Amino acid sequence: METNWISSSPGYPRLGENREWKRILESYWSDKISREEFLQTMKDLRLQYLQKQKDKGIALVPSSDFSYYDHILDTAVMFGLVPERFQGSGDMLQTYFNMARGTDEAPACEMTKWFNTNYHYIVPELGEITPSLQENKPLQDFKEAKEELGMDTKPVLIGPFTFLKLSKGYETADFEAKLEQLLPLYTTVLQQLQEAGASWVQIDEPSLVPTISEEEFRSVQHIYETFAADVPELSILLQTYFEGVHFYEKVTSLPAAGIGLDFVHGYEKNMAALKQFGFPEDKTLAAGVIDGRNIWRADLKAKEELLKEIDAHAPQSDKIVQPSCSLLHVPVTKTLETKLDSVLYGALSFADEKLEEIAALTDVLSGHSAADTMEENQQALKTFAKTYRQQSADLTKERESLPSKRELPFAERKKYQDETWELPLLPTTTIGSFPQTKEVRVARQQFRKGEKSPEAYNEFIRSKIKEWIDLQEDIGLDVLVHGEFERNDMVEFFGEKLNGFAFTSYGWVQSYGSRCVKPPIIYDDVTFEAPMTVEESRYAQSLTDKPVKGMLTGPVTILNWSFERDDIPRKETSFQIAVALSREVQALEESGINMIQVDEPAVREGLPLKREEWDEYLDWSVTAFRLATSNIKASTQIHTHMCYSEFQDMIESIRDLDADVISIETSRSHGGLIESFETAVYDKGIGLGVYDIHSPRVPSVDEMKDMIDRALRVLPADLFWINPDCGLKTRNTPETVDSLKNMVRAARESRETREMPTK
Repeated sequence: METNWISSSPGYPRLGENREWKRILESYWSDKISREEFLQTMKDLRLQYLQKQKDKGIALVPSSDFSYYDHILDTAVMFGLVPERFQGSGDMLQTYFNMARGTDEAPACEMTKWFNTNYHYIVPELGEITPSLQENKPLQDFKEAKEELGMDTKPVLIGPFTFLKLSKGYETADFEAKLEQLLPLYTTVLQQLQEAGASWVQIDEPSLVPTISEEEFRSVQHIYETFAADVPELSILLQTYFEGVHFYEKVTSLPAAGIGLDFVHGYEKNMAALKQFGFPEDKTLAAGVIDGRNIWRADLKAKEELLKEIDAHAPQSDKIVQPSCSLLHVPVTKTLETKLDSVLYGALSFADEKLEEIAALTDVLSGHSAADTMEENQQALKTFAKTYRQQSADLTKERESLPSKRELPFAERKKYQDETWELPLLPTTTIGSFPQTKEVRVARQQFRKGEKSPEAYNEFIRSKIKEWIDLQEDIGLDVLVHGEFERNDMVEFFGEKLNGFAFTSYGWVQSYGSRCVKPPIIYDDVTFEAPMTVEESRYAQSLTDKPVKGMLTGPVTILNWSFERDDIPRKETSFQIAVALSREVQALEESGINMIQVDEPAVREGLPLKREEWDEYLDWSVTAFRLATSNIKASTQIHTHMCYSEFQDMIESIRDLDADVISIETSRSHGGLIESFETAVYDKGIGLGVYDIHSPRVPSVDEMKDMIDRALRVLPADLFWINPDCGLKTRNTPETVDSLKNMVRAARESRETREMPTK
């Protein structure tokens, strides 16, 4: 039987080549454009993206993957799942943004990482709300594409199982009841799509990838049996990604027309299962063979052989060729990158180039000639492999010479540290960055363009450091920071000063809402060249008698927030980064900085989706952190910061980091993290973020005191620190100052009812 190969895409980036999406969004939020202009310009972008994908040779072009903020939030609002605190806060669009960003009266909905990526979604709050279909967004987008472009698209929506698994506000025992409320609404959405002429509909169920129970799978079976009965003419593509599926046999037997499997990040598990169990003859296999999460060019010859191997084990006539997941996680196109080394450029592939790879593979497998494309692909990859990453013996020797743990245990180190600084009970500090105002951004841009001399730029940075050291002293903070005004990004800054990193000009990806990041590319051995942060930290410390923390980004976060080589073990790259950072830690200590924060906000997001693979990842993550932070005196205090974590999941590994103080983002979980300490004992310094920096609202003193009081019911006061959730880079100056003043006041009032334990 001859195979009919079909090109497809699971999703496309929202940002635009020049971050047009971000600018439109922020212009609307700041009332620089009208609602009508906002809707029209967003529509223009949406249609432009669809047409581009079709022009690249994609047969099944996704629609409704476009969002004004987040696709999970889209689904919640579509089904009327609006928390009571936002009811009546405006029309549907205003309510939508209020849920994401919060208001003066209502804290924003919780935000957390999308599986093990650096994208964040807004967590739906179900509570006692009865869902109802407010609008059929996939239908609207499908009709729009048909009417405006004459294009039959493949509507995309998040599946009911995954939507519920990612939601909060209900007990596990109520899962079935919540599902029965949602299922008829999903059915209505699908029926209306069927009536409108949709052929394929992609339903994303990435929650089928982590380990799930037999009982949970029965719910999945019920969902898709319902869809098969109620929308029999609709071809449903059940899409999974990020790893191999759990219950392969059962998933591939579900009553769906097609099953999407990840043959990049889930290659070993999915391929082994395919070889063992085969694939149903009555279904279409959507093979994700191009990496949707990294920026390296695919070896098209190897991918052709992989698809032929898949074809041999899956006998059905139709097969879909596609990226492993939505291209949301990579930049739009490399064609704007005119400053990169030509050898490196030749080895890169962003979203548009990945679509071209899909089209080329589809052509080759369909019997069309693509000899020139294949030859150019092979030559570029060979040239890159010969040019970069020849690990030297010196790097291995340096790593082996570093201690793997601190000289003294925490309890003994704490005595030295307490003698060094006479801090009050419940000391206050911040996580590191202060507002990157327009003035700061303009100065940096002028410096990078050569319009401002290095001397003038350094003088400007010093003026900002002094301004904020003075402000912090006026506010009454106990431990200060220099503010990171010289840093555009907490990873990019270090990558620019270490060897082995490259930087794009337009390689932006969405992190959350309009917040974008431009991950560096780790293309070669990572090595230390010269001190990176000493000058600014030493200057800041010279301005005050209070301790100023040195601020570094940790090795695992640099790795997880970069595009790393996909042909080298991740742990080896993390160890190289750690060795380089250990040199910086020593340089800070030698310059008189004795509080050093090594942030690891991205440790948890790098956890494998399969629980059985956690130990190996956490082991080398801990090793990397210790390599970076152990070669110092006992009196030097190491801080670290982590973004929202289900703390009890990795309590032992967090302890094993052996940081003297850890701060954790927690306010958006509305106290959920605090509850975990009732069972998860932590015996080192800790600060739980007492207010949400992702929202523009200024929290009240009482609100923060309540968070402090709740934390101190389960944590010892003599180990507790008070800090915001995260860095303050994205906030403006007035709200930052007002929030910190309230935080310091909350700390002082909390101290009044407590006494420092006797030494």
